[in-house]
Amino acid sequence: MSAPTGITLATLKKDIRLEWRSKDALNSMLFFALLVVIVFSFSFDPVAEESRQIAGGLVWVSFLFAAVVALNQTWAREMRNQVLDAYRVSPAPANALFLAKAIGNFIFVCILEALMTPLFIVFYKLRALGPAWQLVPVAILGTWAIVVNGTFFAAMSLRTRSREIMLPLLLFPITIPALLSMVEATTIILVGDPSTSAKFWIVLLATYDVVFTTGCLALFETVLHAE
Repeated sequence: MSAPTGITLATLKKDIRLEWRSKDALNSMLFFALLVVIVFSFSFDPVAEESRQIAGGLVWVSFLFAAVVALNQTWAREMRNQVLDAYRVSPAPANALFLAKAIGNFIFVCILEALMTPLFIVFYKLRALGPAWQLVPVAILGTWAIVVNGTFFAAMSLRTRSREIMLPLLLFPITIPALLSMVEATTIILVGDPSTSAKFWIVLLATYDVVFTTGCLALFETVLHAE
């Protein structure tokens, strides 16, 4: 096992262990997402066809807002006891730390989605009329699009005075293309319109992930060592 891979795995295990003990991020995300589901359910009373038309937007917007709650805490733990400063002066590669944080956030948000999706299905009586298996790549690619940019911008806004506000201000505009792809693909799959295909949006989402993951990895060392 190479040194960067070992550092990534060690940092990832540490983050998962800390989250397992405290459950701060998961509890915050679940509570926020649950509130969104309840508020939307009281605000709308759609029939089955209308549910399929709007569910993609409701689901992904709620996941995006809930993920920000966890992303804001990504680097807060490293600020305690100058852990992040120690990492800066160590010979460990910066990208190993970034990947560990991004993968950890990806796991946490995936757990949130696995727990909340059945509630959306129950509240909105959802049933995929198109190929339901395509929801899996949409969920994986869409979640990674959120967390990779969120992890990067959380680090960028770490030393700002209002980082809780700065993160969504940076993240939401840059996530619009990915959010559009997620919503369109999910809606097409749920509606099952034979004249359209979700494959275009899935490919677009994959391209988005490749471009922004590459960009974040290329720039993260500069962000990490910035004062």
